[in-house]
Amino acid sequence: MLNEFFPEIPKIPYEGPDSRNPLAFKYYQPKKKVGDKTMEEHLRFSVAYWHTLTGTGGDPFGVATNLRPWLSITDPMAQAAARMRACFEILEKLDVPFFCFHDRDIAPEGATLRETNRNLDTIVEQARELIASTGKKLLWGTACLFAHPRYVHGAATSCNADVYAYAAAQVKKAIEVTHSLGGQNYVFWGGREGYDSLINTDMGLELDNLGRFLHMAVDYAKEIGFTGQFLIEPKPMEPTAHQYDSDVEACLNFLRKYDLLPHFKINIEQNHAILAGHTYQHEIYTARINGVLGSLDANEGAFLLGWDTDQMATNLYEAIFPLYEVLKAGGLAPGGLNFDAKLRRGSFEPDDIFIGHVAAMDTYARALEVAHRLLESRELEDFVQDRYASYRDGIGAKIVRGEVGFKELEAYALEHDQITNRSGRREMLEAIVNRYL
Repeated sequence: MLNEFFPEIPKIPYEGPDSRNPLAFKYYQPKKKVGDKTMEEHLRFSVAYWHTLTGTGGDPFGVATNLRPWLSITDPMAQAAARMRACFEILEKLDVPFFCFHDRDIAPEGATLRETNRNLDTIVEQARELIASTGKKLLWGTACLFAHPRYVHGAATSCNADVYAYAAAQVKKAIEVTHSLGGQNYVFWGGREGYDSLINTDMGLELDNLGRFLHMAVDYAKEIGFTGQFLIEPKPMEPTAHQYDSDVEACLNFLRKYDLLPHFKINIEQNHAILAGHTYQHEIYTARINGVLGSLDANEGAFLLGWDTDQMATNLYEAIFPLYEVLKAGGLAPGGLNFDAKLRRGSFEPDDIFIGHVAAMDTYARALEVAHRLLESRELEDFVQDRYASYRDGIGAKIVRGEVGFKELEAYALEHDQITNRSGRREMLEAIVNRYL
């Protein structure tokens, strides 16, 4: 199996920073210790099935460009079986421990839901055998509740109760499949859970129905013994004008309102953070301080474009602070770093799959080492701690302990109205970061 689809691609070696070989790692060494964990344990890399195996290279302005060895197979189920074998060949040659998929990525829809489920069961059995023989693992599964025309008005937020029921059946099956393959997480990305216009939308009912839907998922997971982590993935727009899971704070608000917070954490994507008007670090930081950091989708967005480009992550600076936050959180497990990233449309040859992943894996490996050294030095941590020193004693400590109100603070301010602030020294701190690159 190892050379069935990519016979000219070897198992990717480590050759070090001086290598000029695009099919060799310069920084990623799975067993290298960074602090108390190996790189593999810190990063928990995963290949995204939808971009890597079923992505076409098409975009809103052009048709498919990708050349893939399995595309010559015309029978849909035979092609699905070939893609699954190719997935594990990619995992083995890249030495990536995990993969992720939507149900419809791995098996085609049939004429009926029963036929679709039979197709899925066939490919899942194949995946189970490949997992057993290779030791690779499923990081997370999910259901595709956005591509088919039945979901034109949403799934768990659809105006059509029949669609809601179908979506529930599909998620039930996807949770079963994820559980049967030993999946460590299950993701809800509400691709069409939102609205295009409020003129024709009952937003209150839609949100209530989504809350009910997720409680049903929690109940069913308990019923079948699935103990994996449930994750929600935020995105502000696209394909809908407004999605209900628009960013981490919106997800937190939703989870708290519907009493779902004990059951869910957040899967954060860099490109979605950009679309929400945030940085990747902001979203991860927000999740971390609220105890809901679950997993990461690793990609990049094009800062000059207002849509979801899902590029392979190669910007070292943009990767450092997300991993800084991960280290402060104590790690991602049972989540991981999933390469929810597609090659550029012009990178269409089969070996580009490996070149793209090597580039991204090296980016995160180097960023991990920089982030770890920076955190260990405490240069940023000590500055921040000192900046807020006024809250550790005196009136600041009383504010933090909740011992004062407006009257007490007014009395204090009347006696201490000559205020001196200190510089935030942003430029100095950014220069400190640059020393670690």
